[in-house]
Amino acid sequence: MSSTLSIPGESADPADAAAAPRAPRRARGQLRVEALLAAAAEVFAAKGFDAATMTGIAAQSESSIGSLYQFFRTKEDVAEALVGQQVDALWQRLDGLARRASALATPDLGHALAVCFVDFRADHPSFATLVERPGPPSPLISGVRRGVRERVEAILASHAPQVDRRTLHAMAPVVQHVMKSAVQLRGDLEGAELKAAARELEAMLAGYLVSRLG
Repeated sequence: MSSTLSIPGESADPADAAAAPRAPRRARGQLRVEALLAAAAEVFAAKGFDAATMTGIAAQSESSIGSLYQFFRTKEDVAEALVGQQVDALWQRLDGLARRASALATPDLGHALAVCFVDFRADHPSFATLVERPGPPSPLISGVRRGVRERVEAILASHAPQVDRRTLHAMAPVVQHVMKSAVQLRGDLEGAELKAAARELEAMLAGYLVSRLG
């Protein structure tokens, strides 16, 4: 296998590309990686995955292309690292909701689930771009999608422990996709129209949960 990195539409110093990317070993290196990932998040959110380039990410972070290649060999590697970083924040939100789900009335749980993705994706606009991009998902992306379903199921189980687990398992992907629909509404609508549609979606989810969870 050739040791030279080749990315369509970009040129890189062979000396930079030949060396395998390395994990940061010092605090300074970790800060550099965090800055590169923050820049990548902005580029992916603004341009999408396909249009984003390693050159653009380096420029956004005000770093040399060699500095980027020092830690990431390809754009896919950058995207995977960014998703891995962002998903930790999503797990915190979902796990926090699971801890308080038993104390919520079912309609209130519907509201909390409906806005959970909306709030998260407002804070991490590049997340959906990377997790839902067309094509076969990587093992990491598949794991993220599965992890969301598992955590939604845990939220439902905490709220309604009397319900058969097979029922909750079947409900989890339905709730997951309704949560994603709440995000899509905010991409399609705005103002009073958005508020009205969001209320209807929350009412739909709350009604579904009440009918299934009792």
